[in-house]
Amino acid sequence: MTGASARVLTWLAVIATLLTACTPAVDLPGTDVGQPVATSSYGPTAGGVATIPSTGATQTSAQPQAVPPAVPPPAPAPPASPQPFALNLYQTGDFVPQYTFDWCVAASIQMAHNLIDDTGGASWADPAQQGELWEMARARSSDSFNGANPFGWAQVLTESGMGPYTVVSIAKYEDALQTAAAAIANTGRPVGLVMWSGRHAWVMSGFESMGDPGVFPDFKVTGIHVLDPLYPYGSGQWGASPEPNSLVTPEQLATQFVVREPRRWSSGLPAGYLLVLPVASA
Repeated sequence: MTGASARVLTWLAVIATLLTACTPAVDLPGTDVGQPVATSSYGPTAGGVATIPSTGATQTSAQPQAVPPAVPPPAPAPPASPQPFALNLYQTGDFVPQYTFDWCVAASIQMAHNLIDDTGGASWADPAQQGELWEMARARSSDSFNGANPFGWAQVLTESGMGPYTVVSIAKYEDALQTAAAAIANTGRPVGLVMWSGRHAWVMSGFESMGDPGVFPDFKVTGIHVLDPLYPYGSGQWGASPEPNSLVTPEQLATQFVVREPRRWSSGLPAGYLLVLPVASA
């Protein structure tokens, strides 16, 4: 080999060595049948295998569920129309006559007690007791022409354990009947009616109406149960006394239950229909 040939061989050996040093240590893509390893930025699951969120259209578990429209509540039923209503405290034996022509208030107090006490074992009807009650009412009355007026009547009812009672004056007749009926329904106690323009006393023991006062504030009174202690005598001026526990119409009652004018006695109340009215305890 000549010197030139030796130098050529040496150069080829150097080139071969350089090419061997540049060969990659791993297979290039496509040079092996193995598949590439998938990678993800999501952390591994508890099992150590990383998961890749699916974006396929078939995954629906994360879709919001449709909410059915709210069903409106049913409309409230219209109120029932007023029906006939009746309430009466009277029982046989409750009536007491007045034993003198002056003792109508005292007899009315005795009847009120009997109407309230429905045991039937404590009836107030004794003439001597009636006289004592009249003296009590008279002592608690003022400007009463030496008799008992509605204020004394109400006070004795209250002091005797039947109260509280108060005296009211109501301008309109229909309102007075409504007030009296509602008081009986609310308290279970009778109402005193100041009759004959302030000259006489009756007891209202019950009523009939169109509509229950506890349900229909605008109920209409159609009948009134009354007790006149002057029965059976009545008055030549004002008319006959109804039988005890009579049910009279508003028109019939109006012939004797009339406005009490202030000039009859000084009460401090305006002119109107006077009631000795039970009220609820405080």
